[in-house]
Amino acid sequence: MLGATEIDRLLVVMAHPDDVDFGSAGTIATLAAAGVHVTYCLVTDGDAGGSDRTISRTEMASMRRKEQTAAAAAVGVHDLIFLGHPDGRVVADLALRRDVSRVIRQVRPTVVLGQSPERNLDRIFASHPDHLAAGEATVCAVYPDARNPFAFPELLEEGLEPWSVRELWISGHPTITDVVDVTEQIDRKFEALLCHASQHPDPDTMQVRVRAWMAATAHAHGLAEGRYAEGYRVVANL
Repeated sequence: MLGATEIDRLLVVMAHPDDVDFGSAGTIATLAAAGVHVTYCLVTDGDAGGSDRTISRTEMASMRRKEQTAAAAAVGVHDLIFLGHPDGRVVADLALRRDVSRVIRQVRPTVVLGQSPERNLDRIFASHPDHLAAGEATVCAVYPDARNPFAFPELLEEGLEPWSVRELWISGHPTITDVVDVTEQIDRKFEALLCHASQHPDPDTMQVRVRAWMAATAHAHGLAEGRYAEGYRVVANL
C-alpha cells in the first residue's frame, strides 16, 4: 500500500487538465493532507477538449487552466506549471523530454507521478495518444535525462543541476503493482473532478463510472468491501 512515508515532494506530469483528477485526485489529497508538497505539470492547456463549437480554442484553453487550478486547490495543491504543448498533438520528442526534465530539476521531487506509455486496451480512455506520449516523455525525463548533466546542456546554462528521482508512479498502466486507499478522500476527489465543468455533460454518470473503477481496483487488491483505491505501476530504486 502506497503512502506518504519518506516522500518530501511529488511532481505530477499529465497531458491534459482533468487527467490527474480522474486517475489520482484521491492520492493527491491523501498525500497533501500528510504534508507532501505537490506540484502539477500540465503538458497541454486542454484546448481541444469539450464539444461546444461556439467556444474558441483560445477561450477553452483559458477556461481549462482555471478549472484545473480550482481542482488542484480542492485537493491541497497550489503549484501548477503549464507547458503549453498543443492538445491532441503531443509527441514524446526531445523538446517535451527537455521541458519535463527542466521541471524535474526545478521541483527536485522524491517521486514523479506520470501517465502510462503503454496502451491499456481494457481501459482505452486512459490510453489517449497524448497520455501515451506524455507518459513516454516523462519516463525518459526521469531516466536518464533529468539526472544526466550532459543531456540538454541548456538546462545547466539555466542553472538547473541534475536531479535523480527515487520512484516513478505510473497511472493507467495495464499492470498495477501498488494502490492508495483513497476512501477517506472520495468527496474531495469528486469536488476536484466537478471543477472541470466544461468536460462533464453528464456529471452524475461520470461519478458512477469513476466510483466503479475505484471500487474494482480496491477489490482486486484485497481492500474491504466499500473501500476505494487508485492504482499504479511503481518503478522504484531508480
